Amino acid sequence: MEEKIVLSAKGIYKEFPGVKALQNVSFTLRQGEIHALMGENGAGKSTLVKVLTGVYEKDKGKIEVDGKVSEIRSPQDAQDSGISTVYQEITLCPNLTVAENMFIGRGKYHFVNRRAQEKKAEEILGKLNIPAKAKQQLGTCSLAVQQMVAIARAVDMECKVLILDEPTSSLDEREVELLFTLMRDLKKRGVGIIFITHFLEQVYEVCDKITVLRNGELVGEYTVSELPKVQLISAMLGKDLEDISNLRNSRREYSGKGEIVYEAEGLSSAEGVRPFNFAITKGEVNGFTGLLGSGRSESVRAIFAADRVTGGSVKVNGKDVKITQPKEAMKNGIGYLPEDRKGDGIIQDLSVRENLILALQVLKGFTHPISRAESEKLADEFIDLLEIKTASKETPIKSLSGGNQQKVILARWLLTHPQYLILDEPTRGIDVGTKLEIQKQVLKLASEGVSITFISSEIEEMLSVCSRLIVMRDRKIVGELKDEMLRQDVIMKTIAGGKEKNG
Repeated sequence: MEEKIVLSAKGIYKEFPGVKALQNVSFTLRQGEIHALMGENGAGKSTLVKVLTGVYEKDKGKIEVDGKVSEIRSPQDAQDSGISTVYQEITLCPNLTVAENMFIGRGKYHFVNRRAQEKKAEEILGKLNIPAKAKQQLGTCSLAVQQMVAIARAVDMECKVLILDEPTSSLDEREVELLFTLMRDLKKRGVGIIFITHFLEQVYEVCDKITVLRNGELVGEYTVSELPKVQLISAMLGKDLEDISNLRNSRREYSGKGEIVYEAEGLSSAEGVRPFNFAITKGEVNGFTGLLGSGRSESVRAIFAADRVTGGSVKVNGKDVKITQPKEAMKNGIGYLPEDRKGDGIIQDLSVRENLILALQVLKGFTHPISRAESEKLADEFIDLLEIKTASKETPIKSLSGGNQQKVILARWLLTHPQYLILDEPTRGIDVGTKLEIQKQVLKLASEGVSITFISSEIEEMLSVCSRLIVMRDRKIVGELKDEMLRQDVIMKTIAGGKEKNG
């Protein structure tokens, strides 16, 4: 017997000035189904979700909840219809207790019966197997548990439809599995779940159906078990990807002798990175891998001196150098694309052009400003080179998609002609097409002699671009893998129980 349809959107249109965001898009969610909404940045996923949740009002089309037409003109209308959303950025209050967060804003009167509230919260937490206590301050919980509390709040509000927008982007593998366990439990209880993510592996692990959007239009609805990954990516990009699984084989190796460009001995930082030895040769792409919290990002931050260096010696091109602050790293030809794009990478209110020339201006010194004409020429050159999608070079960078912001930061460092480039999560949260473009750019740079350290939470991606992996656990190096050892099973075993290599 076919499952009951809990949410149906038919023939949805939504336009903004100059942009047809949704054109005749339909979507169907069934009771007890986990349904992935997939597409590149700009495909229309966020717009569809905002129409379903009343943030945007549709121009045309029909939305039905439980078979009845529902006019959703505000988030409150969506909530009243049984549609709840948990966003990537947790919107709860970390200074309040779990129970207070679950019931905040839901009382009809000024009086709050805390004991009853905490008892109810404990019941819900227990029913959903969420590892938290009602009286516990939310800020003391892990990100995964905070996500679960947000979901518990949504589910308790009699939700029929739960929308999860990139809920796993900041979680490690163990936390992701906790979240998936909760999602499967909600599925058994009949909740329909819309799951938005860029992680293909997660889609195939937890979802039943996939709907793909491209350029604001519906490509199709698919059953996960019947859709190979390569076909999914082709549907998202609108073209065949014969080279999608052969990216690594397409690498053009650097033809030089492979002399050591950067070498550290006993390097440590104030962020708890244990002393480690590390070297990279000209034209090599290597990576630091390990679970979140393993110290992979802290290690490369120590190399760039983004965190305070507390010990160790460094050689660049065989000569002893002192690198205790980022500017010294930059003067020695080292560039660094940080993990936190918004916090550490871009200056949101500056234009694409202004963001692009920042590193070069730092190297020149602010007493020698880059002329407007030169900065415009450089911006045009790199917008074209990296195919950055922007209305103009003067557009505020905050208006660009995440993938295009990332390209601007990459262009910023390419402008300085680095000999060693550190890329920490350069493809996180961006669409598959842009991800491939960045990976190909990395391999192209390496073939031209640039040394690159590449960090990604996706092991498949690391295997695609890296010829050597440094494996970390508990902020120390526990293994180094290359050649025939570069396999996912070997990496996972090394992460789980490798022997300490140095430190």
